Amino acid sequence: MVGSVATVPCVQPTAARAADRVSAVSLFKGRFLQVPTQTPERHATSRPASLARPPACLTFSGWARQRGQEAYGGGDGDGVGEWTHERERAVKDDDCTELLRWAAPRLRLRLEGFHRVRGQVCKRLGRRLHALGLPHLAAYRERLDSDPEEWAVLDALCRVTISRFYRDARVFDALRDELLPALLESSPVLRVWSAGCASGEEPYTVSILFRLGLLPRFPRARLELVATEADGALLARARKGCYPRGTLRELPADWRTEAFPGSDTEPCLTPEYRNGLIFLHEDLRARMQEGPFQLVLCRNVAFTYFAPSLQREVLAGLVARLAPGGLLVIGTRESLPEGGVDLERVAGALPVFRVPVSR
Repeated sequence: MVGSVATVPCVQPTAARAADRVSAVSLFKGRFLQVPTQTPERHATSRPASLARPPACLTFSGWARQRGQEAYGGGDGDGVGEWTHERERAVKDDDCTELLRWAAPRLRLRLEGFHRVRGQVCKRLGRRLHALGLPHLAAYRERLDSDPEEWAVLDALCRVTISRFYRDARVFDALRDELLPALLESSPVLRVWSAGCASGEEPYTVSILFRLGLLPRFPRARLELVATEADGALLARARKGCYPRGTLRELPADWRTEAFPGSDTEPCLTPEYRNGLIFLHEDLRARMQEGPFQLVLCRNVAFTYFAPSLQREVLAGLVARLAPGGLLVIGTRESLPEGGVDLERVAGALPVFRVPVSR
């Protein structure tokens, strides 16, 4: 969701974990998705674990049969086979776009949000076809019509998460230099919610910024930060706190050295920067944290991928959890939905908003 929606997605399409499938199915029962009314009432947890996950490997003759092509060329020993560039291109073009156009309204997503990342989603769909032994996307659409629980899997495949530390540096510079100091002058406790935190790069960026950029000026200040994410695999990585060096390149150099010491190719964040952080497995479409928060970050998830009506619902919930004078930060390529809550920008053209004081 988030930020939260790039990413490898929340669930690897070839073999979704049972726990993730259960979590996704439970969200459907929370009615944030428009699914067929025949959705079974029993919860997926009542099924044996072997049935709660899709088949890991099934042979099939070819999803691209209508093009007269073989489905895969040669195996690598794992039984999955190698998808050629031609096959991936076929999945992610016309047929895939048509499926997404049909499915997006039912998932309360907007097709336009996938313009830059559609190819990634389509590759996952190709692997999902392989896992299910289906010959083409038309057959997958039939599967969706006949199996309501498959919609939860498709929803997971559509989550796109691209994240790195200090992403959109000008936003974090403004938070460090002007916006957060103004909040800390009136309260020593900074409560922050990172909604759709992906692998943890965003909340850990806030923690590093707080300790290295704000504590020297506000030694009595305290950070309380909760980060939520719908994808269990990404959340596990966030809790581990170890990252490839490429994701750290936008951090200020001295902060990078301080927070990620050593020369490992995948260094781990030092423990002090994890203090005060809580990671929770939640989807903001189904549940939101209790406020109030001085800062809410919801970037590159809700206002990129969600349908306008769902965007307005999420925006209202986020704003309701802001403390007086609190700040909402969205992605630099995002805009707030029309007809939503009236907010004002507080950092020029940067996507940082607050409720107008006159309200």
